[in-house]
Order: sequence, then structure tokens, then C-alpha cells
Amino acid sequence: MLKKNTFLGLVLMLTLFSCQQQKHNSGTGQQTTAKIYYPGEGNDWKTRKPAQVGMDAAKLQEAVEWAKTQETTQMPKDFSTQEEIFGKMLGPLPAERASTNGIILKDGYIVAEWGDTKRADPTYSVAKSFLSTLLGVTVDRGFIKDIKDPVANYVNDGGYDSEQNRKVTWEHHARQTSEWEGELWGKKHDFVGKEEYGRGERKPRALQEPGTYYEYNDVRINRLALSLLRVWRRPLPELLKQEVMNPIDASDTWRWVPYDNSYAVVEGRRMPSVSGGTRWGGGLWINTRDEARFGYLFLRNGQWRDKQIVSEEWVKEATTEHGPVGPDYGYLWWLNTEGKAWPDAPRTSYAALGAGQNTIWIDPEHDIVVVWRWHNGNPNELIKRVLAAVKE
Repeated sequence: MLKKNTFLGLVLMLTLFSCQQQKHNSGTGQQTTAKIYYPGEGNDWKTRKPAQVGMDAAKLQEAVEWAKTQETTQMPKDFSTQEEIFGKMLGPLPAERASTNGIILKDGYIVAEWGDTKRADPTYSVAKSFLSTLLGVTVDRGFIKDIKDPVANYVNDGGYDSEQNRKVTWEHHARQTSEWEGELWGKKHDFVGKEEYGRGERKPRALQEPGTYYEYNDVRINRLALSLLRVWRRPLPELLKQEVMNPIDASDTWRWVPYDNSYAVVEGRRMPSVSGGTRWGGGLWINTRDEARFGYLFLRNGQWRDKQIVSEEWVKEATTEHGPVGPDYGYLWWLNTEGKAWPDAPRTSYAALGAGQNTIWIDPEHDIVVVWRWHNGNPNELIKRVLAAVKE
């Protein structure tokens, strides 16, 4: 039998160890001492009062009230400036969109929500982060052995036959440094010409070596989407539904709409090839709540309940800066590593961003997801107001 002093000593040591572990795990953005909450299907999503999750209710409400005043002026509700901004259309757009709206999650619970968050609207380049995730699933499943492999090793449709293009890797596409040369769905890589590209037209320039020059370029991203279609031999909307959206219990209201002419023949079947944005119409039409689910999936490092949807390794790689070329950018995710994107936010935070100001911002340090759509403000202005509501 243990002596009394020895027994008390063991109890003290175990208590100290437990406290050290809780201290070590604090501030990581992961709920290590309690069961992690995941929303159920549809509207089965629990809410919490700010005080229940360590937030100041008055300050959080101030943040929401400010956000409501920031309706976008870039994109009229009827999308009537679309061609002026982006050029000749290739695909459809809805007749109108919702007003500015958003949702804030803390520890997975809804702590604030405003506007119509259930309407499926175009989300523009936020779609690029969804496309990145499908690239991650492709790597996870072993269909792509190494993201640094040339795409030409996997795709043989003529798009990577030239001396310039055969050097392009999957990673180049994901970092927007591919310098892919060519025409796809009637749009050229160089964006030369006001009628075709609107305000987005560019001056002619010399092509650079793949991997050495960053350019935000939807033609090249659309080439990535077509290449993934070739690898999977399945339409990407079908893949996204099966591999990501159904497992996270998303609604059935979202659509990934192709251009009118973006169809490819794969193994004798005509399949739609989707875009990484809504620059020329089409694109991912999705509601705010489903975007919040997608953001929460990444906050949880690719896991949803007991299933790893996309590997934790991919989540880390996709949200990490890879080299000095380009802005603070991961694999089609915007980063804050240098603190330039959102000066008042943690350096570990990152976001999916699209025109019209569509934003999914993820903060692992505070266990927060913010989705804010159709706003005119700098996301940092809302972020700093939301973080001011987090109690130390």
C-alpha cells in the first residue's frame, strides 16, 4: 500500500500535468478539453449567445451593425456592370442577388447572422478555394502523385504540348504562377482587348518561365479545372458534391454553373468544365451558410466529425506561403503571413476571396469563421471589430 505522502505527491503531480496540458493546448483554435461541435443537416445548426463562447455581446452587435451598412457598390443587384468590369460574357448570371449578408461562427456555433444567408448567389473567385480543395482530394487519393509533377504527365489533350506549357506543374497552377499560354473557351491567356476583358484588359508582355511570375488569371485557373476533369473523368460539380459538400451536410441549393461553351468530351461523353470564378458568368452559386460549413471544414483541418474529408497535410500546405513569387498566397487561398492582408488579424488567419466582396475568413487562433458577402468594406474593418468582441 502506498504511503499517504507518496499518494498525495502522485495526485499533485497529475494535477500539475493536467494544468500544463491545458495551458499547452490553449490558444490553438482547437477545443481540446471538450467535444468539438459540428452542425447537423440543413438548419440543424446550434446558436450560442456571445457570452457562452467568451465574446462580448455589445461589441459583437456593433460589428454586425457596421457590416450591415457596407453594401457593395461594385456589383449592382442586377449585375448590369458585369461586362463593363469583366468583358464579354460566356455564361449565365442570376436576375439579381441578395443584399449584403453574413454569418459568424465561434467554436462552430452561430453567434451572429444577418441578411439572407440561404440564397445561392455567385461567389466569384471564392470558387478558386473550392477548386484548390478538389486538387487536394486528387492528391490525397493518389491520382496525382506529387503536386510538383508536370500536368503533361497526366493530361494529354494538347493543352500542355508546347515548350512553354509542358513545364507547367499542378503547383504552378495552384499558386497562379503557371504562365500557361493558350486559349480556352474563347478567352486567351493574355487578356488583351477591352471588348473581351473589360476593365480587366492587360497590356501585352513577354511570357516568363513557369513558376517565376505571379499573375491572377482566370483562363489559367479554368485550364486547371479542365485538367482535373481529365484526371477524374468526372464533372467537378459531381466530385465536389460527393467528396466535400454531402459529407459536411451542405444544402442542395448550390450549383457550379459552366459557361455555355465549356464542355469537353471525356471517354466519349460530353462533360461540363467549370470555372474558378464568375468573371465571364457561370461559376459557383452557393449560399452563405454552405460557405460557412466549408470554412468550418478548414478550421477543423479538413475533418468533419469522424471523417477526414481532405487531409490535414493538404490544409496546411494549401494555407502556407510557398516561396517569394507573388503575394501572400497559398494554393488558391489568400494568407496573412506578413500581416498585410488584415493587419488586425492573426498571422495564421487566411481567406477565400471573390469579387463583389465575397469573403470566407478563417481564424484558427480564435476558433472563428466569418463569411461576409456583397460588402464594400475592407474585410479587416469587420475582422478587427469581431476580434474586439473576443474576451481574453
